[in-house]
Amino acid sequence: MSGVLLKPTPLTKDNFARFGDVIEIDGAERLLINEGTTERFHALARIDVSKNGGTPILSIFRARARPAPIKLAMMERHPLGSQAFFPLRNASWLVVVSAAAIPAPDNLEAFIARGDQGVQYSRNVWHHPLLVIEPVQDFIVADREGAGENLEEAWFTGEPAFLAAP
Repeated sequence: MSGVLLKPTPLTKDNFARFGDVIEIDGAERLLINEGTTERFHALARIDVSKNGGTPILSIFRARARPAPIKLAMMERHPLGSQAFFPLRNASWLVVVSAAAIPAPDNLEAFIARGDQGVQYSRNVWHHPLLVIEPVQDFIVADREGAGENLEEAWFTGEPAFLAAP
């Protein structure tokens, strides 16, 4: 195996802030609603999808694990809206992002997210498609629907990156 080997670090609000939001209840504003029977963890992320008249949608994505070691050959971004992922089951999963103008194996960052953490990628943030550790894992996804091209992909030339097992 030749290429860059990424070792994921634990996902935190601080180390992910330049890429978007970590969605978790720790530190959230808590409101009692529904006659005190429900605790609301308020405004965990601000959905940004209105560019070019986009509207927010919710979907469920079912991700399947990739063979280990996980080969990273491309990244994607969404220029017209943010995209949020939150696992529907308490199982850890992986996040790979790049702050570079053009992503490459040597400028990627990898995080391991707990099963009670989600992420919202800010508009235009390069990220890898869903990466799960379990054989199959479902996510609720807040995304954009509307006119315009909202997907750009960057495929690596030369050696890929590989993600070390967490």
